Amino acid sequence: MLLEYYLNKLEFSKMPKFLNKYLKCPSLIRLKKVGYFCGMDYASKNIYNFSEYISRFDHSMTVSLLTYKLTKDKKATIAALFHDIATPCFSHVIDYMNGDYEKQESTEEYTEHILKNDNYLIGCLKKDHIALEDTINFKNYSIVDNDRPKLCADRLDGIILTGIGWTKNINKNDIDQIIDDLVVFKNEFNENEIGFKSFNVAKKVLDVSESIDKYCHSNEDNYMMQLLADITKLAIHNSIISYEDLYYLDEEKLLNLFNDKKLEPLVNKFKNIKLEDVPDTHIPNIKKRNISPLVNGKRL
Repeated sequence: MLLEYYLNKLEFSKMPKFLNKYLKCPSLIRLKKVGYFCGMDYASKNIYNFSEYISRFDHSMTVSLLTYKLTKDKKATIAALFHDIATPCFSHVIDYMNGDYEKQESTEEYTEHILKNDNYLIGCLKKDHIALEDTINFKNYSIVDNDRPKLCADRLDGIILTGIGWTKNINKNDIDQIIDDLVVFKNEFNENEIGFKSFNVAKKVLDVSESIDKYCHSNEDNYMMQLLADITKLAIHNSIISYEDLYYLDEEKLLNLFNDKKLEPLVNKFKNIKLEDVPDTHIPNIKKRNISPLVNGKRL
């Protein structure tokens, strides 16, 4: 599987010793059953056909390993591992439910609350003499997170994982070339930013990113994301789940709770709809996944 190959390329087997203990944090382990593709692993196979299951835990780990590979910065590496800790079940579907179609950041407000209540994590941080705030404030590390169109570990990793699992236009050779070509530059804002040594590799990443943007703006994806958002909203309205459950349960548990007569018609549609039956769906201001990477220090 390509995810395993990618992990090997990031030297997962040589993971720094300090990082191992953090993989046991309860708040992080929950993300093993929160899919990277916004709950669509459970959707109609007539619409989605992912090549393999990729979780938010996988993404957290690869972003962390990528950060360490490029920086050897302990604080940034740990912050990268927990940057998605506030990801709810169904991920950006909940942004749709909240009406945040453009930025898709409405769920990040729970980051501090979740980390402060993970006692195992707090113990790990104390052993490493790292302040909790250094992990909470992951956006302070430009290598981990940065505004578009700049590139960062979170964004680059998302392109690679989506290219592996959904658009299927990244292969082993691409993974090798991309990782081997990375370098950290000072950008025009005097920030550290991930870039490339060669134009051809940067162009490959740009092409994959543009294909992902097309998939995410497709009629069927907009419809399915909104459909699951509507199901979730109805479940909350009918007290089948609470809003907070989205952040503390995993997707399998939540979907089991959706086995309710009030949700049955919509859930059946979500699981079985055919592509030709998807109605025209117009959602304004869907997030634009544009990037403009640095090549030898100059922005494309």
